[in-house]
Amino acid sequence: MISEEDILNIMLSFEKNMSDNYSVAINEMSNKVLYKKIISIFDDTKDMGREIYNLMYSKGYYNLTSETDSKIEKSFNKYSKKLEDLTC
Repeated sequence: MISEEDILNIMLSFEKNMSDNYSVAINEMSNKVLYKKIISIFDDTKDMGREIYNLMYSKGYYNLTSETDSKIEKSFNKYSKKLEDLTC
């Protein structure tokens, strides 16, 4: 039997995939009227994904933990250095 968490994960995955596909379509769209319509659908898809995520979070299916400022700064510095190395 599929649990509620499994169903929500499937729904969230579907919304993420739809969002990715709409994003590609938007980037390649030449018709302005169609572009505006797809942008509207894209926004709705993003909103639905966010609502599903918020529901999952409220039910405890996603847990977020706080990090210390020093740990965040350490990670930031690490990846800033990597980015700097790539741009040189």
